Amino acid sequence: MLFNYIKIAWKVLLRHPFYTFITLFGITLTLTVLMVLTSFIDHLLGSHYPEYKRDKSLYIMNLTIQDSARSSMNNSPLSYNFIKEHIQKLKTPEKVGFSTFVSFANSYLNGKKIKLNTKFCDANFWEVTDYEFLEGKPFNEQNIANGEHVVVITDAIKKQYFEDETASAVGKSIEIDNEKFRVIGVVKAAPVTRLMTFSDVFFPYNLPKSNYQTAGLQGNFTAIVLAKSKSDFKAIQEEFNASVNRIPLPIALYGQKYDVIEVRAQTYTDTVLHTFMSGGREIYFYIGIVFILLILMGLPAINLVNLNVSRIMERASEIGIRKAFGAPSSALAWQFIIENIFITMIGGSFALILTLIIISIFNDSGLILHADLSINFSVFGVSLLVCLVFGLLSGVVPALRMSKMKVIDALKSS
Repeated sequence: MLFNYIKIAWKVLLRHPFYTFITLFGITLTLTVLMVLTSFIDHLLGSHYPEYKRDKSLYIMNLTIQDSARSSMNNSPLSYNFIKEHIQKLKTPEKVGFSTFVSFANSYLNGKKIKLNTKFCDANFWEVTDYEFLEGKPFNEQNIANGEHVVVITDAIKKQYFEDETASAVGKSIEIDNEKFRVIGVVKAAPVTRLMTFSDVFFPYNLPKSNYQTAGLQGNFTAIVLAKSKSDFKAIQEEFNASVNRIPLPIALYGQKYDVIEVRAQTYTDTVLHTFMSGGREIYFYIGIVFILLILMGLPAINLVNLNVSRIMERASEIGIRKAFGAPSSALAWQFIIENIFITMIGGSFALILTLIIISIFNDSGLILHADLSINFSVFGVSLLVCLVFGLLSGVVPALRMSKMKVIDALKSS
């Protein structure tokens, strides 16, 4: 019976090519836009290279100090001293790694300037992240303690700087801001959208230009706290907050006294939203996303409802004949349900193919450096389910109404 319903649905699609095109176009466009949008959001906030451990990590990015009246505020990344005293000494985490925000440096090759994104980090940085080493290895605690001028570079920089791409870069020298460094490792480049990990060149944190010896609580560092499991988040946050609460107040800075310290150990999503939407307004981000999705789903769905109603109404004679031969109302309703599922699945297949093409073009375009957008199949499944719900409602409601019509009325309407 199911196969027969699918055959009927296929014949109906072929009978009215224009209606079929409009219906499939609406479903395909809706799912394509949803998948591209959610793929981009997932690219920004999901667990991807080189941060596959985001679901087990807490991020500490900024430290804010305010006066008691909340009229004066100073916001900045963390100092190395703060990380050493209040983050590295935590007992609950599995590992703590830290690095600076991205800064810039210049290198020259045959008179041509190469602009580099640079980052200073500790040895644990390579353990709390998942950088893929194509050559060599990361610098370790011994390299840092010895003050060695070593660097880890990306494969993209290797291609730019070294003429022979096939030869290993490990052990070779690279000159950056008029200083020579020995390449100790080459990693696969990460997208520029990975705020906490992206860089072209990675230096040991204790080189002078990192300003790691800055006094006070604020500096240029951020920290990644890797938990043994997600269930440890609360314990880590409580231990961290207790350590911060022991900092003597007030804090004197630039002639101003500050009595309030705000610094949070949060998931990556909460950290990013809190940074760009401070003041407890993170909820507006989620509301905005839901609203956009409803608009994207709602407008094509309304069009789909109207098309399905028109398509079903013109088949009144078919319903009348089937009822005349004893077809029960439930069988008629199921026929239209199967038809709508079949049509939605076809539209979903087109949307998946179109989304793959769009994402591939976007990744190759260079609009986002080293972008690695991909299909989020869980979101695709949810989007397809929502379309199915709209499709079922648009098909079942008129189908039930038609199935309850008297045979003579159904035949007359033809």
